[in-house]
Amino acid sequence: MPFSHILWGAFVAAFIAVLLCTGPSRAAERDKVKAFLQVTGFDVAIDSIALSASTAPLMLGLEEDAFGLEWTLLSKKVFDRELMQTRATDILEATLSDDVLAHGAAFYASELGQRLVEVENASHLADDDEKAAEGDRLLRNWGEEGDQRVALFQRMDVAIDPQDIGSQAVAEIQVRFILAASYAGVVELRTDEDGLRSMLRESAEEFAQEREQSALRNAAYTYQSFSLEELTAYTEALEDPMMMQLYELMNAVHFEVMSNRFEALAIAMGQIQPQQEL
Repeated sequence: MPFSHILWGAFVAAFIAVLLCTGPSRAAERDKVKAFLQVTGFDVAIDSIALSASTAPLMLGLEEDAFGLEWTLLSKKVFDRELMQTRATDILEATLSDDVLAHGAAFYASELGQRLVEVENASHLADDDEKAAEGDRLLRNWGEEGDQRVALFQRMDVAIDPQDIGSQAVAEIQVRFILAASYAGVVELRTDEDGLRSMLRESAEEFAQEREQSALRNAAYTYQSFSLEELTAYTEALEDPMMMQLYELMNAVHFEVMSNRFEALAIAMGQIQPQQEL
């Protein structure tokens, strides 16, 4: 057995021990949440929010390198991983019930769950272009089995976000970021908030189609090593009402942390000026 798997087994054992500890103290509950974030891989999902900082100038119609060398330091400071983890933990500590936490932990601490977390964590940090290219190649070459996999991926997507809150949240983050950047003097907005929202609504259908294709390519890349039986088991686990409740909460936390950091980024961007090419 690889040494990394031995370490993971020891971690899971320690995690379960933490969950079984009962007590009224706030610290114990917080330890539960922190262990839960690690065993489910949600901590890596929160960390990966920092990778989205590179899209910020593009949202404002600026070149990706418009802020020069200051950009790296600025984005690293705003998307501070410890700060984001603390914010996510604070929210989950106040809202995540013991029953839902235990249900999600039981699945992700299983053998299948551990393997899923491993590939999902790796996928969060992989290059987006490489994921898209490889996912597209897999979808084209799978043949009949690919149709079955796509059907499972689509069920997984619905189970994780049945009300398509993700698309609405992304649009809201864009609006709040662009408005904050306008108030900070980074860009001059030629319309008001209503006009901005109207523009986004006009492109909503196109965005939804792109998001669906991107989700399929990402899923194909991420879960390529799993059999149809394993994907079916994962899909059915995600469709459990308690798991759906868990993902509804985790999605809300993820988007709240992202929105908060993008608004902070807009304010920080106002303190530096885009570098103009002479």
